[in-house]
Amino acid sequence: MFNLDTFKTFSRAVALGAVAISTFAGAAQAAPVQLFPFFQPLPPLAAPQPIQPYQPYQAPAYQTAPSEDQDSVEMPARFRRQTVSYATREAPGTIIIDTPNTYLYYVLGNGQALRYGIGVGRDGFTWSGIQSVTKKAEWPDWTPPPEMIARQPYLPRHMAGGPGNPLGARAMYLGGTIYRIHGTNAPETIGKHVSSGCIRMTNEDVTDLYSRVNVGAKVVVLPMTERRAELGTATR
Repeated sequence: MFNLDTFKTFSRAVALGAVAISTFAGAAQAAPVQLFPFFQPLPPLAAPQPIQPYQPYQAPAYQTAPSEDQDSVEMPARFRRQTVSYATREAPGTIIIDTPNTYLYYVLGNGQALRYGIGVGRDGFTWSGIQSVTKKAEWPDWTPPPEMIARQPYLPRHMAGGPGNPLGARAMYLGGTIYRIHGTNAPETIGKHVSSGCIRMTNEDVTDLYSRVNVGAKVVVLPMTERRAELGTATR
């Protein structure tokens, strides 16, 4: 026998189920459900970088300390290196030290010489005579002789060669004496009587003379009593 109440209840249940299914379908279309939210997508892989060739370590370039030279001092014209007329009986290659006029002459021959400005011994320390170059040295070490240390006990007992060394860039040793023709780190003393008997030149000039002079060259040192005004006339 057909039961109307049962049929109504069943129809109502079917309708509610249909509404629920349609609602779920609409939500699924609007926002799909992520089944495994704890799995995150991996980032895209970067393109591999080319391998750089091995570069060995290079230390920064060493900068040497600038040396003091005559460029840092305005040299009077008469003390600049120049070729002059110079009458002498000495053979070419001879060095003549004009102590009173603070000149050094390198004899060229044919009545000419190279003239350099120099610094010479102060009062009581000048000397004269004939010697020869017995030794040459580049950037020489300095060992003050005992006589100098006795007068100036504060001096170092030894100093390695270099721009700060009082002997400068080159030295030419004279016979068996304690005297030398050498460069200086005090170019302002050229033309003055300031040394303990050595002959000072600018580093540039002593380097030039050094390249011309041979071991064994004759050196004539004139005494203070033979002062003659402006020996030698410039030729160029």
